[in-house]
Amino acid sequence: MDIMNFLSIDCSTDIGSLFVKVKNKTFNKILQSDKSNNDLLMKQILDFFEINNIKLDDISQIFVNQGPGNFSGLRGSLAIAKGISISKKLDLFGYNTFLWSCAKFYSKKDTIHSLIKFREKYYIQKFNKQLKSISEIEKISKDRIIKKFKDKFIVVPKNIAKYLDEKILKLNNLKIVDLDHVELVFLRMKGLLNEELIKPVYLS
Repeated sequence: MDIMNFLSIDCSTDIGSLFVKVKNKTFNKILQSDKSNNDLLMKQILDFFEINNIKLDDISQIFVNQGPGNFSGLRGSLAIAKGISISKKLDLFGYNTFLWSCAKFYSKKDTIHSLIKFREKYYIQKFNKQLKSISEIEKISKDRIIKKFKDKFIVVPKNIAKYLDEKILKLNNLKIVDLDHVELVFLRMKGLLNEELIKPVYLS
């Protein structure tokens, strides 16, 4: 079985997603907030596979977003990912949106600051050139971002950028990035994903 065949589950936002890569083909599905709860998520996954003529036996690994995000969405998606992993003997890897946002810039910048807005608060985490985290996730004010990070390289996920203050979006070195599920394979190959203690990322 091709080790690059995988299912990725992202329920970190109100608009979640499923993504599958099998035999060089990709399939994706958007999950509305009322469709990603614990009771319906597994059915959504099975229906998604059936519609696209895919079987769980076709994949060899599962990626699941650990957050940050909605508590119930993260908890439910992690539980289901772990359940599928155990029952089908599939490798399970956890990722978070801070790291995922940086994937395109591996070895391209000496330091990268990943910025997220969650529940009206800003959070930032710093990574080195090899995308190893070199700071804890820090809550930060809008004014401090504008003053302290105006000359720093910052990445922001496209699905979050629309919620940012206009002054932050105008920072010279800010890059808005698409989150590409296929890049998770690269992050796994670089040993950057979690294989143990796959638990939700909660923000204070």
